[in-house]
Amino acid sequence: MKILDRYILWKFLTTFIFVVMILVSIVLIITFSERNEDFIKNDIPTWMILKYFLAYAPYIANLITPITIFIATVFVTSKLANHTEIIAVLGGGISYPRLLRPFFIGSVVVAVVSFVFTGWIIPDANKFRVSFEQNYFDGNYSFSERDVHFKVSPTTYAYVSSYDNKRDIAFRFTLEEVDDLDLIYKLTSRQAQWDSTLEAWQLTEWSVRRFDGLNEQYQFESVEDTLIKINMFPSDFGNLNSLEQTLTLPEIDEEIAKLKMKGADNIPIYLIEKYVRYMSPFSAIILTFIGVILSSRKTRGGVGFQIALGFVIAFIYIILFVAAKSNAENGTSDPLLAVWFPNMVFTLLGILLYRLVPK
Repeated sequence: MKILDRYILWKFLTTFIFVVMILVSIVLIITFSERNEDFIKNDIPTWMILKYFLAYAPYIANLITPITIFIATVFVTSKLANHTEIIAVLGGGISYPRLLRPFFIGSVVVAVVSFVFTGWIIPDANKFRVSFEQNYFDGNYSFSERDVHFKVSPTTYAYVSSYDNKRDIAFRFTLEEVDDLDLIYKLTSRQAQWDSTLEAWQLTEWSVRRFDGLNEQYQFESVEDTLIKINMFPSDFGNLNSLEQTLTLPEIDEEIAKLKMKGADNIPIYLIEKYVRYMSPFSAIILTFIGVILSSRKTRGGVGFQIALGFVIAFIYIILFVAAKSNAENGTSDPLLAVWFPNMVFTLLGILLYRLVPK
């Protein structure tokens, strides 16, 4: 690596880290001021508050990476341009693509670190953060859905009329086994209560109908000590808000497979989260590329104008991403296409700008 590469790369990475620390600190201060009343009201220990913010900081840092890397790129490049350093580099016989190399290396470093953090480190931290927010900020959760259907095995289906998540009781519970289009048996129970010790469901006033062609066997029991173990747990009826943020990439794949088996309708949320984690590192490279092109010319507006322009373009990218993600969550567009749409648009924009910039 030549002196020029080390010089630009050092400026780029240190500026990026500095911008991240500044913006994350501002967000944490604002969050603390907004949540301070909740901390006091719930009498939360200081160590838990510190642990919460330690888990919250990397989440925010990753969330604002598109803004911070673009601002860092614009700031470093515009400073080089205004000091006529870029003109000197190009005048010395170094090509414009060669000038982009240290910025590309820096963006790849940020992209790799971001991928590791979003795939494994941040989800582990989010397990505590999301649990903390649900316990102290969101209030008591109550499962309110009615007439819930899902698969518990490839041939077995469960139905719950309503669920009391405070006592872990499923009311009007039904279990059916279907082979092809034939009903093999149907179990119904007035209620099924979770036994945490045995990790099974305790049935009350249950009956079973078994079918063999035109023959039917019927059994009714009123005892309450009948236990069944199936692929249904109290966590299926818990607060699933932001659950996708607490799962590592392997855990997301497992959750998607489980939801597909159950025939759940919230699979797109987890698919979008998975695609975003693969997409976001590439956004760092694309925005760095665009930032260099936009800021490599010396302008009368100076560094301040170019930084303001960087903010505008970064926010346009975020707005475009949020809109595309919302469309995917609503089912109006394909999740993979919606998540990658902002990157595709900005890639085409970067190619166009590269063809127009004086070299």
